[in-house]
Amino acid sequence: MSATEIVIEPATGKKGRAAFVDLGRSFAAREPHSVPQLRSELIELIDPDRNPFFGHGRAEFLVARRGNQPVGRISAHIDELALQMPAGQGFGPGTGMFGYFDAEDEAAAHALLQAAEQSLRSQGMTRVVGPISLSVWEEPGLLVRGQDHAPMIMMGHHPAHYRGWIESYGFIPAKTLLTYDLDVTKEFPPLIQRIVKSGERNERIRVRPVDKSRWDEEVAVVLEILNDAWSKNWGFVPFTPEEVAYAGKKLRPIIFEPLNMIAELDGEPVAFMLTFPDINQVLKRIDGKLFPFGWFHLLRWLRFPKGAGMRVPLMGVKKELHNSRVASQLAFMMISQIRDKADELYGSKRGEIGWILDDNQGMVAIADAIESRINREYIVFEKALG
Repeated sequence: MSATEIVIEPATGKKGRAAFVDLGRSFAAREPHSVPQLRSELIELIDPDRNPFFGHGRAEFLVARRGNQPVGRISAHIDELALQMPAGQGFGPGTGMFGYFDAEDEAAAHALLQAAEQSLRSQGMTRVVGPISLSVWEEPGLLVRGQDHAPMIMMGHHPAHYRGWIESYGFIPAKTLLTYDLDVTKEFPPLIQRIVKSGERNERIRVRPVDKSRWDEEVAVVLEILNDAWSKNWGFVPFTPEEVAYAGKKLRPIIFEPLNMIAELDGEPVAFMLTFPDINQVLKRIDGKLFPFGWFHLLRWLRFPKGAGMRVPLMGVKKELHNSRVASQLAFMMISQIRDKADELYGSKRGEIGWILDDNQGMVAIADAIESRINREYIVFEKALG
């Protein structure tokens, strides 16, 4: 092999997956505002024996080498549940995905994309979308706006030049995802305050915090609403019972009851809003390492995340209420309560809402109404496989 030739090799087994993760961490370390994630957590996400995604999905992890030097990585994966979704919702029959994309230069990027396409084509796929790592519920999209500040919890961070390399290989944008920045200390506009107060006077409506003493029941309530509320959205793939249990276990340590709401209408849960304190703040401080002393700082932060930024990664209102006045009213009420508690109890100054599909008119209108502003933009690309 010549010094300039690029060879693509699969990353297999425990050691191969660890090397794949370490390569991604080395690329991330080059970016000024990137936040190092816990290595053990990243390895678990791509372990077929530990991540329930692999109960309905399969993936090939690939590394590009030039000589003895690794120059990039990519995953080529197929989600059987995504294949069963209507084609008009983003995935559908014949659609595979790529993710975990990092490259040293354009030549390495194209070699990796070509290898991912070949892997998917050999399994009968006719279209590829990405980056999605690994699931739409994890880190979808390539960051194309917002590299000037650190990402919040569970959001990807990529250099700006990746977009040009992906597009120069023939990919085009399929969907844009947005996040919105909100000043938590600022009062909502008078109109929104009136809408919230009107809802608080409505005896049919009850907005309550989640109850961690009934954690399994609450998780089931949230996931039932989520699967219903998002079922017609672009990119939707339903959660399986195994993924519900896995997510519940993983998320419990960062769930603080006053920051997570379930809304009831006539006694029936119809909406929810989850809020996570931005654990990236402490991960940056410990450089994503638990040892020797990182675990101490992490546990102390988890007991009381004072001053943490807050991210609303998920919310949903049952389909039967979509496009109704009560849907937006419930959203404003939940946001209002969460914002007040974040400021009052934790001294938070900043919140982030999203991601939100750029053509989700209802959510975009809500984000605009509370005077939040777009601070990050992600693109999911697509390409037909000839």
